[in-house]
Amino acid sequence: MKILILGHKGMLGTALMQRLIPGHDVTGKDIEDFDITAAASCRELVAATRPEVVINAAAYTNVDGAESDAARCFAVNADGVRNVAAACRDRGVKIVHISTDYVFDGTKNTPYTEEDPPAPRGVYAQSKAAGEQYLREGSDNYLLIRTAWLYGPTGKNFVKTILEKALHNPRLHVVDDQVGSPTYSLDLAGAIKVLLEQGQQGIFHITNRGSCSWYEFTCKIMECARFDAVTITPIKTAELHLAAPRPAYSVLSTGKFTAATGRTLRFWPLALTDFLDHLEFRKSP
Repeated sequence: MKILILGHKGMLGTALMQRLIPGHDVTGKDIEDFDITAAASCRELVAATRPEVVINAAAYTNVDGAESDAARCFAVNADGVRNVAAACRDRGVKIVHISTDYVFDGTKNTPYTEEDPPAPRGVYAQSKAAGEQYLREGSDNYLLIRTAWLYGPTGKNFVKTILEKALHNPRLHVVDDQVGSPTYSLDLAGAIKVLLEQGQQGIFHITNRGSCSWYEFTCKIMECARFDAVTITPIKTAELHLAAPRPAYSVLSTGKFTAATGRTLRFWPLALTDFLDHLEFRKSP
């Protein structure tokens, strides 16, 4: 397939390039190459590259910053999706769009399915939900991928932030009242590759298997990285006084992906161990 990846320098975009380049004709474009907030720019890019598939991995991801930067957040995460979808529709191009567990309010106590209605809280969440709606309205040939707690070798993410903090601080305080599924960018990219190659369409939830709190995730990171001297104290989200609300429970059901493809992603602790080996961040025994 001839594939155009938008946001190819980001965490997921880099992983998609790595997974898709073998066996496909892949082009990557990023913020310096086009303006996702401008419909004409999106049309010109799709016309020039003539892809069969466009993967939109471009996004405004500063959850707390969005609370005071709503216009920019919506321009990228909502209007940008509408622009890309329109450019793809005009040329019969399939669009793959990446969304988030944040479109749910987190009040459920069982994994969210693709049929659960979005109930976003906060500007970032609302912008992502709006982007999903624009995608569904603007395309009849799409894959909408919701994922959660993404980390990987490139870009800013929780695992790398915790490791950096642990290098300089023997005491960490991490929330234990948010539960989700940590997801390795390379595993997510591999799952998207499977969906594309099988010709799947519609909405799919994709995360690594299993779930944990941020506190439990941190404990596992420290264990795998052999940071034995670090003390981790559980706290509540309210103690952090964050600008944006977070879903307390945002585990996504991946049963539809497994039923459609016959595949499952590995459990999150296995993926984490692989990531840390790749990152070469482990301390010597």
